[in-house]
Amino acid sequence: MMPPETGLPDQTDAQPFTLAVCAEMQFLDLPFIERVRHIAREGFMIEIWDWTRHDLRRLAATGAQFSSMTGYIRGTLADESGAREMLHTAAQSIRAAHELGAPRLNLHGTGLDSRGLPVRPSPNGADGSMWMKARDTLARLAELAARNDVMFVLENLNAAVDHPGVPFGRAQECLALVQSVDQPSLRLMLDLYHAQIGEGNLIALIEQALPYIGEIQVADVPGRCEPGTGEINYPAIARALKRLGYTGVIGLESWAEDGNSERALRRFASSFQVGL
Repeated sequence: MMPPETGLPDQTDAQPFTLAVCAEMQFLDLPFIERVRHIAREGFMIEIWDWTRHDLRRLAATGAQFSSMTGYIRGTLADESGAREMLHTAAQSIRAAHELGAPRLNLHGTGLDSRGLPVRPSPNGADGSMWMKARDTLARLAELAARNDVMFVLENLNAAVDHPGVPFGRAQECLALVQSVDQPSLRLMLDLYHAQIGEGNLIALIEQALPYIGEIQVADVPGRCEPGTGEINYPAIARALKRLGYTGVIGLESWAEDGNSERALRRFASSFQVGL
């Protein structure tokens, strides 16, 4: 039995952004394919994580539009063996992305295990050789993406709460790497939940990063639930994004407060109503 309709505001009339929802984190009581169908019926694009855990043919048959997915299976940015593995599995991910029609493939500084912990932690941060190798790996990934008409997006992650020891986790670090490659096929997945924990000053960060943003992800702090449940003023961020001319995708990558996904999607859509 499907959940009731949410009565969400008409997105096309209410805000200039395209909204997406991470199906890995909402409607957890439903089978995954039904989560995707329900979110798509409400007018949202779909984000997924590890594509190897899903039946791509069935997902594509839903008719849903997919915004982004994890762009590698294993690998790291900052050492040669890990880079080779990341490039190899990124090529596999591109084939999966084409099957789903997903334009953006998400990257991290290193692979994450089932608990979100880095497979190769860097508790003391990255040294100069790691920075150079990461930049080289990203340049190779950008070339791969350009040849295959997709975009890789490098996501910032917080080390204080969710991903201790993750290398290149700060938004400023990810931005510096993306700027150094400076190719349209490599952009920043700016996660404002992680940035609030790691750096704060979100509107200034958005202004600085805007030319290099491929997609924005959101959740509130603390708790990683939907906008309106914590300390981040998402309506103010929505107004700033409109003022700056951002018309791209904003993805809800959050849990639902008290497990109420219907309310989470309403709050998310309402937070990004800014008028045209």
